[in-house]
Amino acid sequence: MTFVFIIAGLVLLVAGGDILVRGAVTLATRLGISPLLVGLTVVGFGTSTPELVTSLDAAFSGAPGISIGNVVGSNIANILLILGVAALIMPVAVSPKAFWRDAAALSLATLAGAALVLHGELTRIAGAFLLGGLVAYIVVAFRSESRGPVVDAAPEPVPAGGIARPALLALAGIATTIVGARLLVSGAVDLAAGLGVSDALIGLTIVAVGTSLPELVTAVIAAVRRQGDIAFGNVVGSNIYNILGILGVTALVHPITVPTEIAAFDIGTMLAATLALVVLAFTGWQVSRREGAALLIAYVGYVGWLVANA
Repeated sequence: MTFVFIIAGLVLLVAGGDILVRGAVTLATRLGISPLLVGLTVVGFGTSTPELVTSLDAAFSGAPGISIGNVVGSNIANILLILGVAALIMPVAVSPKAFWRDAAALSLATLAGAALVLHGELTRIAGAFLLGGLVAYIVVAFRSESRGPVVDAAPEPVPAGGIARPALLALAGIATTIVGARLLVSGAVDLAAGLGVSDALIGLTIVAVGTSLPELVTAVIAAVRRQGDIAFGNVVGSNIYNILGILGVTALVHPITVPTEIAAFDIGTMLAATLALVVLAFTGWQVSRREGAALLIAYVGYVGWLVANA
């Protein structure tokens, strides 16, 4: 039943996240909220819902290794695995304008998250600090993206239709992700106990990759459609939300003592992966196929090290 719980949990997480995003976007547009703000907030939070619900459930279930390992492991997988796969399919282009803003935000968020995790405890004050950083990022991004020449144009009409259906759809998505997270965390804890390994190892690998499936699908589709900038933005945005939003909310709701299994090696890998992302993107404004292959090899090496030292 352990693997049934894990697989069912992952399926429900992915499906629930998709349902939530569709419902929330429709609801927001019908309420007259700008598409830009919807993208920066509703879609950003929505696609990170699987990680958020999983980390919260794990924290309340007494499995901090899964809670924090999910975030650290997801950020590592997003860069080394997901961006690596996308770059192998098609070199990932990088927008210089977005790079300077988002790469700076990602670097600062990663450094802050790493420092707090290495400190050994995520308090409510730390959570509030991280969430404040996320709000600041959204404000800066919104102002940056909304700047442009003023043109005389009629305002876009608000889509017709009521709000009851999309609201119910969004609620259904939230409920589905909650059930999926409960199954995934339960299965992951049982698997760790059965294999005699720490829940942090399961959180850094199976749970992290599982909750990153929406980002993987998005990145692959974007690469196939030759929309590399979307693949890059998807990874960077997800990592920013993971640290500032998910760690922030989790710490604010349920302070966490960082387990010793989340080693300095894992934090170092996350920092190194982030640095590699920034350097590769800056040199030539793209991530090439060769560089994508190097990222994938690095991820295989990281997982191999985790398993060998379990």
